[in-house]
Amino acid sequence: MSKRARLTALFGVLAALVVVAVIVTVAARPAAVRAASSSEIEVSAGTDDCGHGWADDGRALGGTLAFDVTNTTIAGIEVYLQAVDTQKVYLDLESIGAGAHANARVAIGSGRYRFVCLPADADPAHGPTVRVGPAPPGTALTPGIVPVTRVDLIPPTKAYAAWVASRLPALRQQVAAVAADAEEGDLSAAKRDWLTAHTTYETLGAAYGAFGEAGDAIDGLPGHGLTGFHAVESPLFSGAAAAAVAGPAQKLVSDVDALIAQFPKAQIDPGDMGLRAHEIVEDAIRDVLAGAADAGSGTELATIDANLTGATQALAPLHDILAPRYPQLAATQQSIASTQQLVEGFRGADGTWTRLSALTAAQREHVDAALSETAELLAPVAAICDPRRAP
Repeated sequence: MSKRARLTALFGVLAALVVVAVIVTVAARPAAVRAASSSEIEVSAGTDDCGHGWADDGRALGGTLAFDVTNTTIAGIEVYLQAVDTQKVYLDLESIGAGAHANARVAIGSGRYRFVCLPADADPAHGPTVRVGPAPPGTALTPGIVPVTRVDLIPPTKAYAAWVASRLPALRQQVAAVAADAEEGDLSAAKRDWLTAHTTYETLGAAYGAFGEAGDAIDGLPGHGLTGFHAVESPLFSGAAAAAVAGPAQKLVSDVDALIAQFPKAQIDPGDMGLRAHEIVEDAIRDVLAGAADAGSGTELATIDANLTGATQALAPLHDILAPRYPQLAATQQSIASTQQLVEGFRGADGTWTRLSALTAAQREHVDAALSETAELLAPVAAICDPRRAP
């Protein structure tokens, strides 16, 4: 299943939240399987006949429409149903094979619409404009969205990469302080400096895809073999001698040096930029809340706090793209902030954090619910920013 197909499935779960083009039912099938039912509108999708078959007189009733779209080309094609005046897309039928059909339902109201056919190796073809009348009262109209292209995502991605790069020198200083503390035998200082360095790294969660093997070396999950921060964490917080901490700490410094050396040559895929904030919070739920990211420090809530900072930083460069496309953007930002405020309530005045296992049942439920709400609100960001071709 393609990334967009997975996101389309997600739309169905989050229908109340997602203000994007939603394909209610899409089923590709060979042309010979069956003819369209009498309630479906047969539409051609090709370079010369795009949109033919729908309202050949140029007018159509509004409301819920069922389309049977046939790819009349000899290669794959993608098809949009677009509002001419706003450029919003109400259907996105992806990867219809040569000669294949796709079924889709959409509810639209008054306006001018057209099909746009996007062959893989040719310019888009625009179908005839159809004037659609008002939908019947009470019709739940399908929301539309102006497609986001890879070109749109390049400036936010560059801005985010620059922010990550700006944080790496501080990270290097912080891990070097941990190593120095261990060499000097000051394990109390090493614990404080380890937490500072680890939370700095955890704010960079959106860049994990660009860190490659260096990221695994620096912060691999404990269950997969102790590396990086966790290789230091385990002896440091279990009462081991300073000598047992010093070696892994020096290795961590070397791993961070390797990351700093490779990061200028690494690239964050603009196509992944919209996924990052959601992935950070989703990983916090799956790994940190489950206890899979702790090797003895009991600082899971500090990690989640840093993850929420990372989600904020990953979301910020996308503001101008999302503001006109996602009415829940402000609610999403508020959810991140309120969840972070909740989590930070478990940090003591001396900088120590309550262990996750020490939370009461009510406190744990509150944290779980807040993070789940934030993840749900961030999910549409990934869908909206999934790059599409310009129609």
